Amino acid sequence: MEVAHSGPVSALTLGLPQSSAIPQGKGMLPKQMFFGKAGISARLKQHLVNDISDITALSVLRPSNVPVQEGGSLKEILIVAVMLNADNPPLDALEHIARLRPSGILFVCTRRRGDLYESALAVRRAIPARAGHVQQSMMHVGRWIPSKTLRLIVNGDTANTADTANTMDNIWESLNAQAILGSTNAEGLDERISRRNRIAELRAGEAKLTKDHARAKDSTQRNETYAKLHKVRTELGKLESLEQPE
Repeated sequence: MEVAHSGPVSALTLGLPQSSAIPQGKGMLPKQMFFGKAGISARLKQHLVNDISDITALSVLRPSNVPVQEGGSLKEILIVAVMLNADNPPLDALEHIARLRPSGILFVCTRRRGDLYESALAVRRAIPARAGHVQQSMMHVGRWIPSKTLRLIVNGDTANTADTANTMDNIWESLNAQAILGSTNAEGLDERISRRNRIAELRAGEAKLTKDHARAKDSTQRNETYAKLHKVRTELGKLESLEQPE
């Protein structure tokens, strides 16, 4: 069976079971189907039309084609390829598409660089919220790598414990970890994402304060800036010490 593909990327190149692959000719998703009956904003439509070349469903993961048990909140996971015209994926467009489907969507975004293709995983993930607060979500995009090297792991084992059934929910968490952190290990994923984001903020703050310290016009200003810089570096060091190689 010929399978759906987007450039060099297909379910088979990603290492997914052939039984999960969408047949060629059935995977193409017209961009117009995401405009909606009620219409969308002009900006969102522009991103869908101009920043995205085409959208292709590559694979549908279900308990019937991956080694998991029935159960859990997710019944299936859709792997969708997005071929880009732009350098980076339009996050509002991806989030719009993800909202239209109740089950999970993992995006494989691909761009062309001369004769080479690069791909990055993208996923919409709920942000942990306290009870009584409105649940919000955020789009995450992983790092770009050569498309020919991109593989997905779908056994879900690393999201499991000995007394927990392996379900589609485990697969989803593992795919989220692969997309966001480049790791199949989904343990403590939200905490690790939050720490990674905070580290990025602190590094940006450290760079700015370092420049401010160098430009300080007097000792008072220099000392105040250094105190802030020391505080940032202390927190940064503590958080970085908790990071494990992914």
